[in-house]
Amino acid sequence: MQKRKLGNSNLEVSALGLGCMRMSFGDKPTDKQEMITFLHKAVERGITFFDTAEVYGPFTNEELVGEALEPFRGQVVIATKFGFKHDGDKGPAPGTGLDSRPEQIKRVAEASLKRLRVEAIDLFYQHRPDPNVPIEDVAGAVKDLIQAGKVKHFGLSESSADLIRRAHAVQPVAALQSEYSIWWTPIEAEILPTCEELGIGLAPYSPLGRGYLTGKIDENTTFADNDIRSRNPRFTPEAIRANRVVVELLERIAGQKGATPAQIALAWLLAQKPWIVPIPGSRKLERLDENIGAVAVELTADDLSDIENAMSQITVIGDRY
Repeated sequence: MQKRKLGNSNLEVSALGLGCMRMSFGDKPTDKQEMITFLHKAVERGITFFDTAEVYGPFTNEELVGEALEPFRGQVVIATKFGFKHDGDKGPAPGTGLDSRPEQIKRVAEASLKRLRVEAIDLFYQHRPDPNVPIEDVAGAVKDLIQAGKVKHFGLSESSADLIRRAHAVQPVAALQSEYSIWWTPIEAEILPTCEELGIGLAPYSPLGRGYLTGKIDENTTFADNDIRSRNPRFTPEAIRANRVVVELLERIAGQKGATPAQIALAWLLAQKPWIVPIPGSRKLERLDENIGAVAVELTADDLSDIENAMSQITVIGDRY
């Protein structure tokens, strides 16, 4: 597996990471032992970058990742996140509101260290910007944790260029996590140039458009009530039908390269910048192997320009949330 450095941080990880959220949170219940075995197989295949958060579950995802990766301590990089309000003992949940107060960040860090079974959190992201807490205070709290040896690197998620700059002035930001894919590119205008200028890596989530860009979803696909896609404007039958042109483009390039649409979607991201490390989520070995195959797919300058021209003619239907 090729390695990449996330910006100037010296944080070196596999060229492809693994989003762990759906291994214990979301649409379908999974068997814990199966997921532990799956995570071990990911490490065997050279994946060294794993993404979780306290809010996934809550807590169960960090516990799973911590237990599964404990034997590989020092060989893998685990990213987790803070920033949601806690609903008593039940912990944080999306929708309960944001809380990035410094004292809360420090509480979350202590609890995450225990669940992840590590001495220091490799990469600690603010999950979402908190309008009630100045970003300088957030960065300052993480700086304190880094100085105390409890966190190694600071990250932001879904932040604006202005917030990234202000945070970075207090504590260097190693990585930004944002949605980015062939069909979701607004971060190209301001955020990517800011990352490039400041030497910040990017870990795009939903690099396969929540599964749509694999080409395996059509207007007859149904989603469980607790699947985020059941409420997502891009996954109505009309949008699925209308956006098929994006998949057809990926299929065309895939045909030329002896690859799959998913591999082309990931190879496209990898070709954008050397400091981009996509984190597709996966729970099946054949999907993981397919995704890893993207690292070997080379898109030429002509391929990239072909894709850019084709996408400029396509209007993607439906908001991302």
